[in-house]
Amino acid sequence: MGRVLAGALRRVETWAAGRAAGLVLAEASWQALGSGRRFVYDIQENFALNIRTQRVYPPWVGRVLAGALRRVETWAAGRAAGLVLAEASYADELPFLAQVPARRVAVLENKYQPAPGEVLPTRARPLPGPQEPLRLLFSGTLSALNGVREAVALAGALHAARPGGAHLTMVGFCQQPALLQELTALAAAHPAWLALEGGARPVPHAAVVAAIGRSHLGLLAYRPHPSSERCQPTKLFEYLAHGLPLLVPPNPLWAAAIQAHGAGLVVDFADPAAAAATVLRALAAGPAYYPQGPPASALWASEAKKLWALLNLS
Repeated sequence: MGRVLAGALRRVETWAAGRAAGLVLAEASWQALGSGRRFVYDIQENFALNIRTQRVYPPWVGRVLAGALRRVETWAAGRAAGLVLAEASYADELPFLAQVPARRVAVLENKYQPAPGEVLPTRARPLPGPQEPLRLLFSGTLSALNGVREAVALAGALHAARPGGAHLTMVGFCQQPALLQELTALAAAHPAWLALEGGARPVPHAAVVAAIGRSHLGLLAYRPHPSSERCQPTKLFEYLAHGLPLLVPPNPLWAAAIQAHGAGLVVDFADPAAAAATVLRALAAGPAYYPQGPPASALWASEAKKLWALLNLS
């Protein structure tokens, strides 16, 4: 969304957009230096909540950082001409929004924007028969919190249970050296059913899209956590837009999204044997995923209208 927002704002010299606290501070200063200047505050994360709950810092450091960040956010929100929220849940989670008029706030979810010339599928690809390999995909940040270990465990269980086996491709960047070493070793030890693309380096988005096109099931294996349980992951929209059936944990928000479009299954990633059994039963029943085709609601076009309204450029 940030790239689209930046492109829109380049058309108007008196506008700017900011995400990070430091950038917002710089843009607030830029605003103060000239009359008629305005900026949009693009809130992509509930950073204070992430700092407090993800255990990256010692507890007391996390509390201090989260408090300082919240003060910067509150100050910036009061000066921004408009605020963009990447998640609807932020309207309830961010206390400073109570002081902002509703007309200055828009929820613009991180929906999928096709690349120039990209042709999206109009239906889901056929699922493999019992004797064919089932291709699984885990894309995005490779982290424990995002459930990459659970994805590997499920892939192993499915590979052992299916005559045609299964194969998981992990595509993404891993910022945790110990976990990267673990995943690299696992992929080297089990090449028949596990592959790693990227890992030590970011992966071009075109490579992610190509992997989606080769896969039968996309895995959203996130562990339950306050920082993600009320959010709609970007790859949820990516998979929906490409008609890739999904496996999601029992998160009510994500379950509702796939059930609305006949887009996949709810499984318990914490129990790989039970999750594999659920997938095998579904494959045997021959479900027709995406009976109405990939949903247009997963595309950025629906959000662009709200952006133009916020900027009053329509």
